[in-house]
Amino acid sequence: MNRLRWLLALSLLMVLFLPTACQTPQDQTGEGQEVELVEPAQQVVEGQGEQAAEGQEAAEQEQAKEEGQQQTEGEQAAEQQGAEQEAAEGGEEEAADMTDLGTEENPIVMSFVPSGEQEEIVTGGEEIALLLSEETGLVIEPNVATSYAAVIEAMGAGNAHIAWLNTFNYLLAKEKYDVQPMLVTSRYGSTSYAGQIMTREGSGITSLEDLAGKTFCRPDELSTSGWVIPTIMMKAAGVEETDLGKIIDAGSHDGVVTAIYNGDCDAGASYVDARDSIEEDFPDVKTVVTVIAVSDDIPNDNVSYIASLPDDIVAQIKAGLLAIAETDEGKEALKTTYGIEALEEVDDSFYDDFRATLNEAGVNIEELASQ
Repeated sequence: MNRLRWLLALSLLMVLFLPTACQTPQDQTGEGQEVELVEPAQQVVEGQGEQAAEGQEAAEQEQAKEEGQQQTEGEQAAEQQGAEQEAAEGGEEEAADMTDLGTEENPIVMSFVPSGEQEEIVTGGEEIALLLSEETGLVIEPNVATSYAAVIEAMGAGNAHIAWLNTFNYLLAKEKYDVQPMLVTSRYGSTSYAGQIMTREGSGITSLEDLAGKTFCRPDELSTSGWVIPTIMMKAAGVEETDLGKIIDAGSHDGVVTAIYNGDCDAGASYVDARDSIEEDFPDVKTVVTVIAVSDDIPNDNVSYIASLPDDIVAQIKAGLLAIAETDEGKEALKTTYGIEALEEVDDSFYDDFRATLNEAGVNIEELASQ
């Protein structure tokens, strides 16, 4: 009985508000605005049987709606559970890949940057990998990347586990993917080096100010001694990058020296002294290619590894590299690859002073890494 009274009251309220429900679109929204008109439900006020039927129908619709919502929520929960299970399985698979790392099926990938003669880096890199495999029992797969940036991205994607990085490359990789330094290289008894800016004898270029409007060669845009530091030096002399006539990527430090020697570039930059690398082929290179400026000290390049590499493998690789660096075969391989004389243990703090130098010069590593 109470149910019937409730339905009757509801019906009367709907009748009272029927004029509002039946207003035209122009009345509700303004003349000319197109809206979708929904037909009002037919009001049934005659007969309690019809009212009861309407109430029952409404109740059934509400129940069906609730059941549909429950079903949808159930489907969503099932989908979410499936996604979580898939993610967990993917994580287990990734963990399994790391567990099996260093085997024939899942070798440790060691990447080398193309900072020197390609053939020599390939030869030396393969020999380092072979010696390291014999020393550790791990399977090492070497490769020489097509660019400095390619090595960083390979490490970020997990496609390279260990890499030989130049200083600026390491700072970017550290900021972007939290790679870790393992060993620093040593040459001529030092773990630091310098950059040099060169020109061809008789070019008329005697100072950094003279570089404006000239063709300038660099190894790569991420080369520390061949571009990053030289741009800071030139800027201090009043020569911006845009002031240069043309910039050519020679692909390597010895490529820069060769380009200047051949007259393909008016000037260029490299590490000190990259001229040694082509002196056998061009005995007069140090007469033809002259140095007009030398940078302050730069921390040496290093051997880095991705943060997810298991600690036991890191320890094996580090010990293995230090061990082969003491052998005649290892020394020859290191010298062939990058002219390395020795390796020393290092941590990230080794590069703090250089970070400060870059920061003072307006070079924002964090900003560059986000690009």
